Amino acid sequence: MQENRTQMDRTDIALLDRLQRRGNATAQELGEALNLSASQAGRRRQRLEENGTIQGYRARLDPLKLGLHVQAFVQVQLARHGTEQGAEFNRLLRTRPEITSAWTMTGEADYLLRVWCADLPELNVLIHQVLLAHPTVARVHSQIVMDQPKADAPLPIS
Repeated sequence: MQENRTQMDRTDIALLDRLQRRGNATAQELGEALNLSASQAGRRRQRLEENGTIQGYRARLDPLKLGLHVQAFVQVQLARHGTEQGAEFNRLLRTRPEITSAWTMTGEADYLLRVWCADLPELNVLIHQVLLAHPTVARVHSQIVMDQPKADAPLPIS
């Protein structure tokens, strides 16, 4: 198996840990936390951005304040497993903003989708009029999230 891990020292790891928890930290703040100058912290961050270790920055939004009250995970099984069918379904995924992430899976389901909807009728439309109506889809199985006792966490880095 090919090793893709970036060579990092303890300071790089500490910098990444801080950025995962607070992506808008300034070079000055990172430097103070890591006992570096702001320019040293900035150069380290820039190197990790350029080599692709840091892929970008995002704001975490409150779904409830945006009117998104239903989160669900939807397993999708395709009718056929050809390259064309996969590409066709992937095109659908890119057009639907309520599908916030998607994974291809081993096992019974071919895809696992994370979706956010305003309410149950909106989820019903997504499942019945969009997913099940798509010619490549054979079956869907949805699970509605009741609570999230552990929020999406930073990656375990060491």
